[in-house]
Amino acid sequence: MDETKKTDTCANSDGTTRRTFLKQAGVATAGVLVTGIAKSSAYALAPSRVIGANDRIKIGHIGCGGQGSTHIRLLKEQASDQNIQSIAVCDIYERRLNNAKEVTGGETYHEYRKLLENKDVDAVWIATPEHWHARMAIDSLEAGKHIYLEKPMTRYLDEALKLHSTAKRTGKVVQVGSQGCTDPKWHRANALIKEGKLGKVVWSQGSYCRNTPSGEWNYDIDKDASESNIDWAAFLGSAPKRPFDKDRFFRWRKYWDYSAGITSDLFPHRLHPLLVAIGPEFPTRVACTGGIYMNHNDREVPDTTQMIADFPSGHTIVLAGSTVNEQGLEDMIRGHKATMYLGGNAIEIRPERPFSDEVEGSKEQIGTGEDIGAHERDFLAAVRTGKKPNCDIDLATMTQVTISMAEMSYRQSRMMRFDPEKMQLLKA
Repeated sequence: MDETKKTDTCANSDGTTRRTFLKQAGVATAGVLVTGIAKSSAYALAPSRVIGANDRIKIGHIGCGGQGSTHIRLLKEQASDQNIQSIAVCDIYERRLNNAKEVTGGETYHEYRKLLENKDVDAVWIATPEHWHARMAIDSLEAGKHIYLEKPMTRYLDEALKLHSTAKRTGKVVQVGSQGCTDPKWHRANALIKEGKLGKVVWSQGSYCRNTPSGEWNYDIDKDASESNIDWAAFLGSAPKRPFDKDRFFRWRKYWDYSAGITSDLFPHRLHPLLVAIGPEFPTRVACTGGIYMNHNDREVPDTTQMIADFPSGHTIVLAGSTVNEQGLEDMIRGHKATMYLGGNAIEIRPERPFSDEVEGSKEQIGTGEDIGAHERDFLAAVRTGKKPNCDIDLATMTQVTISMAEMSYRQSRMMRFDPEKMQLLKA
């Protein structure tokens, strides 16, 4: 990563003075919401080669930490079968960069824009902290690269809308790394719903709950890490300027500057698949509550949170998240005539009592779970064939708008409203 300066950074420790959050207090159009990201690109929509069925896809990796190194390993295992090669790696921490070099043998970069100038790179894997996703993804698209972008798609709502418009304009393949979208269970659920097996969908639920005694996201801190081998300014990027802090570098998901915690890290795993099944839409209203309930004095984001989102076709999604209790809500889609249960690798339909004579219950075993390798292969197939990937830019943007509104609701203690026709937030 390298640093891009922006003027809309926040000054307070909770990040509440960021220009975007001020805009969210009133009516803001998509154009007004885009702050800082909407700069002219260094890439004049660079051309990219047409990749044939038998051509090797050459990959660059931006971000070689935990999830980034997982992608490097999985793609290496699939290199022969998928006819792919990782030829370039980029990171601002020397140890991670050297480790990635050892695994891939690829060219190394400190600045991600230098990697994007490599004309041999066809596709880019982006696995960096959330506050860098939008800038790197937009620059990658402008450089003519297809992108696999880890979830959440962006850090803020305005960035999601800008990235969406860039993806549409460039025509490049975008796959967001919410791997549950490639589980066939959710696509089968969508087919059953379209067949009318549930009647009108009215509300659904899901959760992502953990219980981490030491505190979630307290990843190991490398004892040898220092300002001499980490580019701290590049890590901060558009976030508030702060003195070097190992905790923030290795455990960034605990801090508003770089993440929304449960809402951005865990909720995409549930919301993306639910929207695959029900049908993707932008939300109209979102509310989110919760708090830090376990005396964790080492974080800013909540350890317990619940989101309620309404959608224009007339249904509500309820999500619960916790990092201090692992008992969650069963994945379930409720229709007027029947309810669909989606626990494990199965789909079960149970008729509602008043419709037991009309609707036949059923149960089938189907599903693979959250298979990252399968999700990667779906992206590669989309690059080769032009098919829509399972977590494409439209689905990802609708999900990101929803979870961004949830963060706003939690931090501002109010209901957030959105107009899908005008693509703008509305006054309270």
